[in-house]
Amino acid sequence: MPREAYEVVHDVEERALLVGIDRPRTDGWTLEDDLAELERLVDTAGAVVAGAVTQRMERPNPRTFVGSGKAAEIEALARELSATVIVFDDELSPSQQANLEELLTDIRIIDRTQLILDIFAAHAVSHEGKLQVELARLEYVLPRLRGMWGHLVAERLGGGRGARFGAGESQLETDRRLTRRRISELKRELKGVSRARETQRASRARSGVFRVALVGYTNAGKSTLLNALTDAGVLVQDQLFATLDATTRRLDLPDGRAVTLTDTVGFINKLPHGLVEAFKSTLDEVREADLLLHVVDASHPNADAQIQSVKVVLDEIEAAENPQVIAYNKTDLLPSAEVARLAALPGAVAIAAAAGTGLDTLLERIAVIAAREDRPLTVLVPYDRGDLVRLAHEQTHIIAEEHTGTGTRLTLAANAEVRARFEPFVEEGGA
Repeated sequence: MPREAYEVVHDVEERALLVGIDRPRTDGWTLEDDLAELERLVDTAGAVVAGAVTQRMERPNPRTFVGSGKAAEIEALARELSATVIVFDDELSPSQQANLEELLTDIRIIDRTQLILDIFAAHAVSHEGKLQVELARLEYVLPRLRGMWGHLVAERLGGGRGARFGAGESQLETDRRLTRRRISELKRELKGVSRARETQRASRARSGVFRVALVGYTNAGKSTLLNALTDAGVLVQDQLFATLDATTRRLDLPDGRAVTLTDTVGFINKLPHGLVEAFKSTLDEVREADLLLHVVDASHPNADAQIQSVKVVLDEIEAAENPQVIAYNKTDLLPSAEVARLAALPGAVAIAAAAGTGLDTLLERIAVIAAREDRPLTVLVPYDRGDLVRLAHEQTHIIAEEHTGTGTRLTLAANAEVRARFEPFVEEGGA
């Protein structure tokens, strides 16, 4: 692939001019919210924001996203501010991007999707994460290759833009074919990785381990909470998408039960659909979880809209109906009256993960939900089956334990999967 296909904001010397349109919407976000988040994305990508341009429109212009007069204004301001890249807050169609590149010569044009893809590429660590990002980027690039090779077509055809055949066009088709081939290779490789992940998930499901998945808007504090609950040592930074790869750790609940807690990629408003598709195997950890722990930055002025953005993605991956607890995080930054209001909301817990407050209440809430499917039984486990005694201590709530002459008598509460493991040792009348 040509380098042009991958070059996005990455140099600290880059100066970005932001462009957004103000149009009617019902999702709780304003243009100011969008541009503030776009500025954070640009900062995460390593550039500085030189300025911003907005236009009020009912819908984007199909040719240039903004009107032609506004495009001329953008070009003039970009040159005045020495901007090296113009970042549009929505995804541009391939034709819109090509038309803008003809109008705004010598200034790079990118959109929100391309910016997010570049950030994901910089932050992907695992082999799976890198494959997922590369797939999303190539699928984004494929319909835009014509514009990238336009200069070669002109050079090789003597500037004849009307010509249909020639070396330049052959190069374009070659590049498209190579891109499609690489996309197919990535999909095959990701299927293999996905099968391995499915095997791990199936093993956890068969073992009867209760699975909790952390979800939430990016930078809501999910990794901080994972570290606070499990000493996971996961990277924590005040940046959007600081971590992408799913991390699973053991979590011990107050009743002695061990569950798994998985941190997943943070969501964002206008999260590119291609990324959701590419990260599907990772997001399956969310879809198949027994409980979703939805972490919300309660101190954020747009917290309610962020909650809705997360719900949109959960709907897309068919996880919206999973049981949920909303953990309102960073409540140490709020007045006490607001903390009390949030804590009183149905299905909510008020916490401050960095300060360690509210975590006991959160763990108790998880323990109650994890025990909903539990049923009691009494078993007599032979002394040569210490593995089952360990299983009881790790994955059940032990009501009583007694050592007898023939084995360990346990009265415990467990879910169906775990109870099946003890079935051969159930005492008469003990089920």
